[in-house]
Amino acid sequence: MPSAPPIVSTSAKAQTDAQGSGTESLSKLAPGLYVVATPIGNAADITLRALDTLTRATAIACEDTRVTAKLMGIHGIHTPFVSYHEHNAAKMRPILIERMQAGDAIALVTDAGTPLVSDPGYKLVRECVAAGVAVTTLPGASAPLVALVLSGLPTDRFLFAGFLPNKSSARRATAGELKNVPATLVFFESPQRLPESLADLADILGSREAAVARELTKLYEEVRRGTLPELAAHYAEAGPPRGEVVLVIGPPGAEEAPSEADIDSLLREALTRLSVRDAAADVAARTGQPKRAVYARALELTRGELTRGELTRGEGPGHG
Repeated sequence: MPSAPPIVSTSAKAQTDAQGSGTESLSKLAPGLYVVATPIGNAADITLRALDTLTRATAIACEDTRVTAKLMGIHGIHTPFVSYHEHNAAKMRPILIERMQAGDAIALVTDAGTPLVSDPGYKLVRECVAAGVAVTTLPGASAPLVALVLSGLPTDRFLFAGFLPNKSSARRATAGELKNVPATLVFFESPQRLPESLADLADILGSREAAVARELTKLYEEVRRGTLPELAAHYAEAGPPRGEVVLVIGPPGAEEAPSEADIDSLLREALTRLSVRDAAADVAARTGQPKRAVYARALELTRGELTRGELTRGEGPGHG
């Protein structure tokens, strides 16, 4: 994370709170949970309100104390940390809620960006609501929104779908499920898997416009735009990029539904290399048709081919 000069709140209240009178400490925040967005790359991308809240909170709940300590050090904040991450979340939630019920103000941050976006923080918010603990948020940087804005793709309707699955078969199934969603799609993706993922997406979604955004707000920020096949070809040759990646894919066009002949043709090709079930799943993903209907048609085609084979070998009726 690049260093940046400390940002100091210029509001009169913040200055009074920070300076005190020698015997006064910083004014306390009201008890509750404060969900605080932090920078995704540039340390200066944090709001004055966030800095004030992080300074006056009783504790900061964070994923990795080392990452958060760097940011707090840049801005001169010395609030104690509490570790809260995927592996200890179930144990820590009741502890944090008990503290807030006793009067503590807990600021929740993630390593980068807005908490709860593709992380387990929503469970803490949900349990706070159930327990009657006040919850508020301090908005700020968010990688999916930054990538969407830079992509040049439609922003009036979009769907953030988190990380793409690791395995090709699951990735293709996910693409098939989302194929007909009338919105721009936004994904997180590992740079190491990006070339293979783009190839799968191009096969399922076709020549849609897309953008690969990486190292957002950092020194080497880059947004590469093109169709899915063009981007797949580029990264197949260039190899995985460096840095964190957000993938943005444009919405579907006004495409005609595939004919029965088209589906049969795709099924016959898929059945030469896949089982009936896998062939049906693959074709359903490619065409956006219901899996159950495509599977039923695959069974019909398989039985038809089997019957013709039996007749050719003289095994059918009348050859007793």
